[in-house]
Amino acid sequence: MASHIGKLPIAIPAGVEVKIEGQNFSAKGAKGSDSYVIPEGITAAVEGNEIIVTPADDLRPTRAKHGLARSIMAGMVKGVHDGYSKTLEIVGTGYRAVAKGQGIEFFLGYSHTITVNPPEGITLKVADANHVVVEGIDKQAVGQVAANIRKLRAPEPYKGKGVKYADERILRKAGKAGK
Repeated sequence: MASHIGKLPIAIPAGVEVKIEGQNFSAKGAKGSDSYVIPEGITAAVEGNEIIVTPADDLRPTRAKHGLARSIMAGMVKGVHDGYSKTLEIVGTGYRAVAKGQGIEFFLGYSHTITVNPPEGITLKVADANHVVVEGIDKQAVGQVAANIRKLRAPEPYKGKGVKYADERILRKAGKAGK
C-alpha cells in the first residue's frame, strides 16, 4: 500500500530547472531558487519533464515520508515558477496598514503601532489601507508570516473586527439580547 499523493508525478513547467544530486533536490525558476533534502528511504528521478518520487520499501515510516516529500517538492516547483501569496483584510474603524520601508506599520486599535518586517524571501505589499498581500516562493513561510500578522489582532466574533484572511468567513455571534 503506497501513498496516493506520493505516487503522483510532479510536472515541471517550462522555465523551471530541477536538479537532483543524491538526496539533495533543488529547483530554480523565474521567481528564485529553493532546495530540499529528500528524506532517507525516498528517491526522486527526473523522467522527461516530470519528477517521479519512489519509496525504497513499504514500511510505515517510509510510506509516511513518501507523500510528504512529494508534496514539498511539488510546492517548491510551483513556488519558483508562480510564487505564493496570501491576502489579509483589515476590518474595523481606524484599523489600517501603512508601508514603512521594507515592512508594514499596523494601526490596530492598540495604544501603539505594530511594525512587521518581512523575513528573507518574503515581500509585504499594502494594496490599500485595509488589504495586505504576503508574497514569496516558500509556501510554508508565506503561510507562517500571514498567520503571524493575523495573530496581531485576530477577528472577534461579534463585529468581525480584526485582521483576517481575504477568503476567511467569520462566524458571527448574536450579542446581548435587548429588552
